[in-house]
Amino acid sequence: MNSPESLNTKSKNLFEIITTNWESLDESQKSILTKIWKVLTYKWQLQILFNLPFLIWWLMDVSIIKVHEFDLKLLTYLNLPDWALSLIGFGQ
Repeated sequence: MNSPESLNTKSKNLFEIITTNWESLDESQKSILTKIWKVLTYKWQLQILFNLPFLIWWLMDVSIIKVHEFDLKLLTYLNLPDWALSLIGFGQ
């Protein structure tokens, strides 16, 4: 059971904890962590860049009726089996 004395009244905000820990680091540690962060965010940016055309096509498919009609027409021309259509969400 927690007593009032055992409860910490200091805010446990995640951002505050990160900033206080960041300020307590040496310059060499900060530079190493900054380089690691740049590599990670570069990979994320590259992944977003690769997925961007598919995201744009999906947004157009959802918002523009003509694009959706073109997709349906293209699927009928491909003559895919029913099980394949159901996998991509067009099954009856």
